[in-house]
Amino acid sequence: MTRPLCTFPRALAALWLLGLVVCGPALATTAGDAAANTDAKKPNARIYKYLQGGTPSFSDVPPSKVAYVVYRTSCYACAVTSSIDWLTTPLHRDAYGDEIAQAARQYALDPALVRAVIHAESNFNARARSPKGAMGLMQLMPGTARMLGVTEPQSAGPNILGGAQYLAGLLARFKNDVALATAGYNAGPEAVQRYAGVPPYAETQVYVQRVKILHQRYREVTTALR
Repeated sequence: MTRPLCTFPRALAALWLLGLVVCGPALATTAGDAAANTDAKKPNARIYKYLQGGTPSFSDVPPSKVAYVVYRTSCYACAVTSSIDWLTTPLHRDAYGDEIAQAARQYALDPALVRAVIHAESNFNARARSPKGAMGLMQLMPGTARMLGVTEPQSAGPNILGGAQYLAGLLARFKNDVALATAGYNAGPEAVQRYAGVPPYAETQVYVQRVKILHQRYREVTTALR
């Protein structure tokens, strides 16, 4: 397929070649505009990320006169524009109970936190796979899985053990600061180190907030069952 001629900042040129950046509606055909506006009304509408005054912004309608990226979330709780009410969304109280308990014991973790991270990462879908290649319940990247010795990242037990080991390492690195550890789980520990706190990435910030909510809710459920 021949790509339309567009002018992009150098930082976006490589993404355009990969098909992750498309021309704004002002540069597209009228039919393309209509199709984009129709897509935006569908349940699985695309989200568009673009710069507005140097600040990343998001919209469910393609912005005009600016280059934009089709935003692809990397985990269940990562969508900046998510319509889920994280205070009331149903919890997975019993799923993978044995595997979570074993991993929590082995790496001295709060089981409620492990459960919250699994919920945020995959919504307990063991077959989940992100556009970046992260796999399984705790969405392990291939390189991370290899580093942790996880040879079957799509299997629930090994995936949870690997994710728990990685999370425990982050907690140790950031002195048991759950917010920084979960930020590191999402954006990488180097980003947390670089910004000396939760990185100013919209996805990471909402991810940390949602994990915190889920963690508290799972702790309350665990306490109630005792």
